[in-house]
Amino acid sequence: MEHGTITQDNHAALWHGRFQEGPDAAAVEFETSIHVDERMAFDDIRGSRAHAKMLAHAGIISQDEASQIISGLDSIEKDLISGALKIDYSAEDIHSFVEATLTDRVGESGKKVHTGRSRNDQIALDERLYLCRFIPDLQNRLLTLISSLTEIAEKHTKDIMPGYTHMQHAQPVTLAHHLCAWSWMLTRDWERLEDSLKRIKISPIGSGALAGSGLPLDRKFEAKEMGFDHITMNSLDSVSDRDYCIEVTSALSLIQMHLSRFCEEVVLWSTTEFAFINLSEKWSTGSSIMPQKKNPDFAELIRGRTGRVYGDLMALLTMMKALPLAYDRDMQEDKQSLFDACDVVASCVNVFTYMISSAEWNLKAMNEACQDGFLNATDVADYLVLKGLPFRTAHGVSARAVRIAIDRGCRLEDLTIEDFKSCSELIEKDIFDIIPPEACVNARKTDGGPAEEKVLEQITALKAFAKKIKD
Repeated sequence: MEHGTITQDNHAALWHGRFQEGPDAAAVEFETSIHVDERMAFDDIRGSRAHAKMLAHAGIISQDEASQIISGLDSIEKDLISGALKIDYSAEDIHSFVEATLTDRVGESGKKVHTGRSRNDQIALDERLYLCRFIPDLQNRLLTLISSLTEIAEKHTKDIMPGYTHMQHAQPVTLAHHLCAWSWMLTRDWERLEDSLKRIKISPIGSGALAGSGLPLDRKFEAKEMGFDHITMNSLDSVSDRDYCIEVTSALSLIQMHLSRFCEEVVLWSTTEFAFINLSEKWSTGSSIMPQKKNPDFAELIRGRTGRVYGDLMALLTMMKALPLAYDRDMQEDKQSLFDACDVVASCVNVFTYMISSAEWNLKAMNEACQDGFLNATDVADYLVLKGLPFRTAHGVSARAVRIAIDRGCRLEDLTIEDFKSCSELIEKDIFDIIPPEACVNARKTDGGPAEEKVLEQITALKAFAKKIKD
């Protein structure tokens, strides 16, 4: 690589005044962040509008100058949207680009937009404004997925399938019950994002580089202009805090973990061995060598990208773990990890929604899977408990009945009453009424259980959650 120097012009680095030489070209390339932070252009413009209004409100600049600044910012936003203005990637960062473009358009007034602020508090503000846009959008995507899952669940409240622990047959449930389990995870994800907004909607602007400003800034006025609830209470903390980035990325990691778990089940269920689900050909791929293959690649990609999101979280935690107060340039590296996590999770939620909504369910295979594996063994024990036998004793009786069935290669339902009585005289012929898989499911009427009436309660609650939030 050939080195050179960058000449000074209106788009020079905001800090160049103290330097006699322009920075080395390789140094500029190394430190430039505009390729990452350009997505915050509109957030930077929004923050600068509010700052100009505050400066005029505080009497630091005139109303005419504020109007010129705001008009110039409006024109920049309009031209960026239309495509008439392109991002200049020779700028150091998005703040430099916006300020330089503003100065080009409105002259000396544009140079006053940075009065009373530093890029240290400006970037913290821009990130918070960006997340205030991103989080509600992701929350809506989660609600769409919850609605899709509950719509599917509503159609399958009677369709039984095996429930598993340790990936072994455990007890029968319904497809609706299983899908509701996924949905409840997503409601918690939505709530975590909502809770994070309480700590994001706090304005750091006016904290300056680290020690506030000697100018009569009205931080509360500016915060209100941007729709923030509060202002940060300590200027040092304001510019060196990236908790909000880490908190959001942690919440994103949990969302991605949940999606990965869902996808693991989708991958398993789409195998020939399970055959519980048939993914749409629109959301499957083939093999370059094996013509018969129909692969669940999208589920696998979502599962695989979970590692990226975890990596983004670890990158942020590691970046911050030893930084002294206040701002350090290390913190420039926060945006790439934060934005990558945002992009990955948003796209994965969308893809999973499309994939699961278009899938077909093999209800026959699910039902048949409930016929093996003694999923009704606990129900035999419960039957005896209702007859007064201590559960631990009843557990042993049921286990003996299972042993007889294993030795004979049959199901519990295939044992005779004599076989059952050899395990306990308390067992009567009505045992055969309570051990079919459907009966086992319908008996589980505890709140949150798989009985149809209880699953319908869950579906109603999930629908109400989604509707309340959307309204």
